[in-house]
Amino acid sequence: LPGLHILAIAFALEVSVGKTNTVTALNNSNVLLPCVFSTCIGFQDLVFTWYFNSTERVADPAPLPLQIYHGKIKNKATEPTLIWNNPRVEFVGSTTKKDNNISIVLNNVEFSDAGKYTCHVKNPKEKNAQHNATIILTVVHKMVETDNTVTLIIVGVVGGLIGLLILFMLIKRVVLFIIKKTQDGKKECLVSSSGNDNTENGLAGSKAEQKAPPKA
Repeated sequence: LPGLHILAIAFALEVSVGKTNTVTALNNSNVLLPCVFSTCIGFQDLVFTWYFNSTERVADPAPLPLQIYHGKIKNKATEPTLIWNNPRVEFVGSTTKKDNNISIVLNNVEFSDAGKYTCHVKNPKEKNAQHNATIILTVVHKMVETDNTVTLIIVGVVGGLIGLLILFMLIKRVVLFIIKKTQDGKKECLVSSSGNDNTENGLAGSKAEQKAPPKA
């Protein structure tokens, strides 16, 4: 039934290694291999394993994957217990906090360590549901600096355009202010001129009346 199918998806076990599945490490350094899991119905006696190179047989007789860390978690209130691990692998996660973090750190990375690292989880509480996620490790002799020239150019151009826009708006406001002041000044002149003309005309009329031509 469709409803049961949606319910099954909601309760499904899910494993993730983050937004990107690639990690670059410097030779002889330590590198973090992230992994978290989630389940809506909780877990009991959950088992997780980290593998090197693959958890799947590509073709027979393909070699079995190399197990580098094997742990077990009784429940949400307990931290994982180690079953077996490679001496160079260190567990750095925690399952009693918000995220069910089962990340590991690979110490003293070598060029031969480059490859696929798969985080595999099995949850008996979900009828032994299983899920995994893979992260690809690249080991380099020297870290290459990223050329940010193009980014800087883009940022400079965008910043310049924004600056020009702000300058244009300021100039526009100043020009509008000057135009308004000029128009207000002209109006004052017109009112003043109009008042003077009327006064002069009135005085002229009065004088004219006063100086009427004498009667013959």
